[in-house]
Amino acid sequence: MLEKCRLDPKDFRGQINISMKAPSIAEMEQKFDKLKPGGHNVPQGCRADRMAVIVPFRDRDEHLRIMLNNLHPFLIKQKLDYAIIVVEQVRDQTFNRAKLLNVGFVEAAKMYKWECYLFHDVDLLPENDRNLHRCPAKNPRHMAVAMDKFGYKLAYENMFGTSSALTDEQFREVNGFSNRYWGWGGEDDDMFTRIKEAGYLIDRYNTSIARYKMIRHGRDHGNEVNPCRFKLLSHTKKDWQKDGLNTLAYRIVNITVKNLYTHILVDLVESKEKPAVHRHFCAR
Repeated sequence: MLEKCRLDPKDFRGQINISMKAPSIAEMEQKFDKLKPGGHNVPQGCRADRMAVIVPFRDRDEHLRIMLNNLHPFLIKQKLDYAIIVVEQVRDQTFNRAKLLNVGFVEAAKMYKWECYLFHDVDLLPENDRNLHRCPAKNPRHMAVAMDKFGYKLAYENMFGTSSALTDEQFREVNGFSNRYWGWGGEDDDMFTRIKEAGYLIDRYNTSIARYKMIRHGRDHGNEVNPCRFKLLSHTKKDWQKDGLNTLAYRIVNITVKNLYTHILVDLVESKEKPAVHRHFCAR
């Protein structure tokens, strides 16, 4: 059996230069020509930790290219066996980030025996190469502790959003994300509660290491603030075991294995589910 991949501390110097350029896909395919199909990096000569990077996506092509250009070299340097999986829902549906992440988890698990799942927003760029992207065996890890948007401080104690890492076992134990959050807000706070209710603590790196730059953008069409989010959050403790992976319904439209990532296009069956959420939780 191969030895586990080892990292030399001398190769990691902390703060790194972030590129805000958005190269063409063709340029990046040349730059990262050692990647296997699906944006899959497999280190040679050692046994690497296996991580699926799940990215929820909508109408952010430039941001996606900026992220790929920064994240691939960042993860390659950390000697990870990883692939990037971009999950996009069909047009004319209200954005449901949490449900996209659930779909990404389920579909990624069919592709490879991943040990760790990184749920990472497309507009987020890590700034410190000592921010090792690994899943602790004991507890889920909130990765994006210190973002420039919040003055490089933790925005609030219960935050578990934008980038987080869970093992396969941990994600199944918390029953994944809720499927009920149509529109912006609430799903990450819901996940924080699930983690606590399942008996876990939250692991975080120091703010000097877990630093991220957020690409500036306006509110996306179809991702308006969810006015029902606080009502939904009031039900999390009671409902988390019956809303999540075990109630996930969707229809795969297409899975395309590209050179830099795998793209999943999915119908989240909004017309069936969103009215029921409104009726049972929001209209009361």
